[in-house]
Order: sequence, then C-alpha cells, then structure tokens
Amino acid sequence: MRTFKLTSYLRTILPIMLGTAIYAFGLLYFIIPNQLMEGGVTGVTILLNYAFGISPSISNLVLNIPLFLLGWKILGGRSIVYTGLGIASLSFFLWMFESMIRTGWINPFTTQNDYILASLYAGVTLGAGLGLVFRFGGTTGGSDIIARILGRKYGWSMGQVILSLDVIIIGLSLFYIREENILYTLVAVFIASKVIDFIQEGAYSARAFTIISDFAPEIADIITKEMERGVTLIPAVGAYSKQAKHVAYCVVSRQEMRRLRTIAKSVDPRAFIIISDVHDVHGEGFKED
Repeated sequence: MRTFKLTSYLRTILPIMLGTAIYAFGLLYFIIPNQLMEGGVTGVTILLNYAFGISPSISNLVLNIPLFLLGWKILGGRSIVYTGLGIASLSFFLWMFESMIRTGWINPFTTQNDYILASLYAGVTLGAGLGLVFRFGGTTGGSDIIARILGRKYGWSMGQVILSLDVIIIGLSLFYIREENILYTLVAVFIASKVIDFIQEGAYSARAFTIISDFAPEIADIITKEMERGVTLIPAVGAYSKQAKHVAYCVVSRQEMRRLRTIAKSVDPRAFIIISDVHDVHGEGFKED
C-alpha cells in the first residue's frame, strides 16, 4: 500500500518538475535573451532582471514565498502543496540553467532580425512546460495564487484576474523593452496558450456521436458488428410525442466519423445526429491507462 502511494505521488511530482524545467529553459533560452516578456509574477521577475539585473531564480522565490504562505493559510489543500513544489522546482531549474549559461554549457538563442522565430519557439516551450504542470495539478505560483484567493474571497473570475495582472505587467514592460518586442510577446503568449490546451486536453482527439432515432437499437447493432465499437443505448422519452425511444451514444476516432454517419443514415435517414469533440479518451479501442 505504501509503495502504491509513493508511486502515485511520483507520477504526479515528476511531471510537474519536468514541466517547470521546460518552462525555466524557455524563459532563459528564448525569452530573456531576446528581450521578450511573460505575464504573472514570472513577468515581474523578468522585469526586475531587465531593470536591475536581478537573477530570476532569486526574485521568483522571494516574490512567491509570501504568496505561497498566504495561499496556504486561505486555500489549504493538496493543490497548494503542488503549487509549492512548482515554485521551488521552477526556482531550482532557473538557478541551474543560469549556472549552465554563465559557465558556457548553454548558449541562449539570440536574434537581431528574426524575432518571430524566437517568439514561436518561446511559446512552444513555455506552453509545453506549463501544460505539464497544469495537467498534473500544479502551478508555478504567482498570479495563480492571487487569482484563486480573490476568487475565494470575492467571487472574481480567475481568468479575469490573471488577464488583468498580465496586462498590467506587460504594460509596465514598455518602459524597458521596445513596443515591437511586446507584439512578439503576444505571439509567444498565444502559441503558449494553444500548446497548454493541447497538452491538458490530450493529444488524442475523438468524436462522440449521440444518435436520436426510432431505430437506435438497429443502428447500434450494425455499429457493433461492422465497426467493432461499443455503443450505449440510453432510454429516453420524446418531449413532444411522449413516446419512449432509445438514444445511441458512441465514441469513435476522427477517421471513423464518415463511416458511422453513413451507417446511421442508411438505417434511418431521419436520424437526428449530434457530433461532439471529446479529448483524452481511455478504454478499449482507445488509450489504455
């Protein structure tokens, strides 16, 4: 039992640490050398580096410790523990990569005429790192803690709080970097958000079919036999007709969409079909845990 718990913790802790390592690398390899920006408390650490030359690893830890303690007092719970892990891990990897750059083990990517390349790669690395951290229940601290506290206290939307803080911090950066670099930063932030969504939702995307038909059992039988996909028949009653019927529910890969739709329409041309996006599908015929 103890071994199982340890394995379970490691399966959460190690991806969070890997995510913060990727995120720290993106900051020091792409963002800072090219005078780009980032939002949240991380953006404040970058501003302090641009303005005063303060090490991001130090400022990240100093700024996040009081926020973490406040979050621990108000929020509590396991999530704040994983947030503490994210803060400590990010500071450690920032320090490690700073040392490697200082000693010449890593040469940061710098450019004078192709900032779009730097912003694209920055977005991919930052998004991949944060996506891993978020997917396994951690955060890198900072504005996430502030947003959760304000949400708990005043009911404010986390998204609105984080967006407001990002706008303020990126706006302040206009005093230290060029307007052009702010625009490239927005490209990096957009790419990062898409990569975060991709990692959180799962690389495997499928489609769910909800088929409302008087012949739903017959459609389900054909799908089961010809496509070898499981189908669930859900009892339902038509609100207008008051007649009992079945609703067929089935999840298939994107490549099988056309075939399933053809089967349903061949049995009942009047079938009402709803197709929905589903992500991170587990089970027989899809990903196995």
